[in-house]
Amino acid sequence: MDDLLARLTLEQKVSLLGGQDFWSLPAIPEIGLRSLVMSDGPIGVRGTGWAPEDPSIALPSPTALAATWDPELARTAGHLLGQESRRKGVHLLLGPTVNLQRTPLGGRHFECYSEDPLLSGEIAVGFVAGVQAHGVGTTVKHLVGNDFETDRMTVDVRIGERALRELYLAPFERVVRAGGWGVMSAYNAVNGLPMAANGPLQSDVLKDEWGFDGIVVSDWRAARETVPAALGGLDIAMPAMENPWGAKLVAAVRSGAVPEELVDDKVRRVLRLAARVGVLDGVPPAVTSFPAELDGDAVAHQVAARSFVLARNEHFTLPLEPAALTRVAVIGALATDARVLGGGSAQVVPPHVISPLEGLGRALSGVDVSYAVGADPRPFLPALPQPAQVELLGAGHTFGVDTAAVRWIGDLPGGVDKDVVTGLELRTTFTPEQDGEHTFAVSGFGTFDLRVGDRRLYVGTLHPPGATRADLLLSPREHRAIAELTAGEPVEVVLRQTIQPGMAHTVSATLGHLAPGVSADGMIDEAVALAAESDVAVVVVGTTEQVESEGFDRTSLSLPGRQDELVVRVAAANPRTIVVVNAGSPVLLPWADDVAAVLLTWFPGQEAGAALADVLLGVAEPGGRLPTTWPRREHDCPILEVVPRDGRLGYDEGVFIGYRAWERAGRKPLYAFGHGLGYTSWQYETLAVSATEAVVTLTNTGARAGREVVQVYVGPQGEPPVGVGPAGVVPERPARWLAGFAPVEAHPGETVTVRVPLPERTWQVWDAGWHSVPGTYTVTAAHALDDPRLTATLTR
Repeated sequence: MDDLLARLTLEQKVSLLGGQDFWSLPAIPEIGLRSLVMSDGPIGVRGTGWAPEDPSIALPSPTALAATWDPELARTAGHLLGQESRRKGVHLLLGPTVNLQRTPLGGRHFECYSEDPLLSGEIAVGFVAGVQAHGVGTTVKHLVGNDFETDRMTVDVRIGERALRELYLAPFERVVRAGGWGVMSAYNAVNGLPMAANGPLQSDVLKDEWGFDGIVVSDWRAARETVPAALGGLDIAMPAMENPWGAKLVAAVRSGAVPEELVDDKVRRVLRLAARVGVLDGVPPAVTSFPAELDGDAVAHQVAARSFVLARNEHFTLPLEPAALTRVAVIGALATDARVLGGGSAQVVPPHVISPLEGLGRALSGVDVSYAVGADPRPFLPALPQPAQVELLGAGHTFGVDTAAVRWIGDLPGGVDKDVVTGLELRTTFTPEQDGEHTFAVSGFGTFDLRVGDRRLYVGTLHPPGATRADLLLSPREHRAIAELTAGEPVEVVLRQTIQPGMAHTVSATLGHLAPGVSADGMIDEAVALAAESDVAVVVVGTTEQVESEGFDRTSLSLPGRQDELVVRVAAANPRTIVVVNAGSPVLLPWADDVAAVLLTWFPGQEAGAALADVLLGVAEPGGRLPTTWPRREHDCPILEVVPRDGRLGYDEGVFIGYRAWERAGRKPLYAFGHGLGYTSWQYETLAVSATEAVVTLTNTGARAGREVVQVYVGPQGEPPVGVGPAGVVPERPARWLAGFAPVEAHPGETVTVRVPLPERTWQVWDAGWHSVPGTYTVTAAHALDDPRLTATLTR
């Protein structure tokens, strides 16, 4: 790399350390360097802009992937997204997210894997290996402490050194030591230093101690100062807009404020990444032979079914037997308007979405599958579900959309120059099926003009004073208006949005619609009546984008709207009520003990309904186990605080988060970490342990082939005989912690043996370094944290 570096001017070097636009670094043809392209990609590869003609496979949410407890399936998911990245011309995927689920109120909970660092790290390693097998880089994010969204741009997170090392840095370390090519630094500060300028963590720990040879890229607009970011271990500041480097960094080098050798190290890292992903001529890429092509629909389906957690199944309600069914009631607005992915940067446009109602209707072709809304939790009206034409005003470019909504970040449709676009116009012809008052809504941000027929229903600006562009995208506003329409008489509907000059790189506009209908009370009554006359009632409940999304934290764990009331009344009318909970993070289920079955489906991706039908009908077993603890009551949660005080938020609980905190507090949750039922039963036969592994033998004692996740927990027996570390004392440790796991499959009557490694880190604590703690330990092989099957004792 040094020969190429020597051919670059200081200005050229610095140009490689900042975005040339929203998603890419510049090319330098003189040294054979092509542009390196990045893309969001936790669950699908969006590419550099919104392109309805080029949709993206939408996998289930990262929490769903962690719920599989299967690193090999995570690798398969990574293979698919590496394949998608190459198809879309993307070289660096901005994921995975390994921030811990410290509190269930965290708004981005669904985009993270788990409350446990070991499970998070192992799933992330599988995912990263799968993506990078295609010669596509990954950026494990967000280093570090971005475990909530409130004031995330400015908050100073105070984390003790021990908790940093044992919990929050652990999954990053695991990915780095496994060969990850990139890391993304967070918006927030940690212990007084903004992460984009945090030299003790980015330079000293990540690069020097862990030996990381990849790139550190900022979260978008997280780098705000020139010299501190340059000295603090950051390599790439993104995007081009509001970038603190460029000419300012050149000047800082020439003034001596930033050593040029430091810039050279950053450029070497960029060139190394460029070589790895194959955009540096003359240097062999890291991968020359790609894995076999995968079927995206099949992978999305497999991950979804494997991730579903059967939390309750009284009297073996599931699986359903189609031959015994005459009528099935499917209830809930979210049964038709399937929320299959989380809000914010995780969003993509999938090629299709199979709703729960559609999936069950297809699978039960000979059964009367009837639908009732019951309760609608959506605070915004859904997009008018019909095709529309969109014109980019000022550019003359037109394109079609399947529903009346437009949203993108980055490149514009058709490659249109953002600087020439002055607005957009969405136009469709709507033919009402009912007489009466139809409600139309405008949501998004900016200034809008809505016309229905010859009437102007709204002219105005939705965004509040002082809101930033990111705030507007992540927290859109809505305005509703009424139009009296006649059934069968078509009307032209036109929504125009004014876009400020140069701001067309970030656009959101939705035309919502609600037809005249029954009251909220009437909808619940209809659902109850339908349930009462059906063999089975499947009620789909969940969160909405305005409740659970990137950009803000949740204020409550309750399901929005009247969904709890709906479930209670339906369950009273039909004892065979199955509740499908579609949320990316824990929600309260006050009726959980009064329904026949509870199935947790996270945000299940584009194949949602098809995977749901397979699991409900027993074609596939619900293979998921909880990667996070689900509370019975909100006030039971040991950690809920997400609101900083005086700009700071202290992680005062130290290493006691998640199930560790629940056990320390002596509280019993609704569903424990690791919980999940299947369609067969397992007998744990033997457990043998050594200092380096646990060997578990178990038998499938049921009548069906099935899958089990063997979970191994370790905990100390009493205090160790001697201290460790400079202080000569052993700090307080959790009662037990996850030390390893292994998924297994077996046919009825089959006995299998699994070996679960116990690395030295299992027995260590951090005290100015890693120290193995001597003493006697209890090693447990468990079905879940609260369902131990075998125990053994080990003295070290």
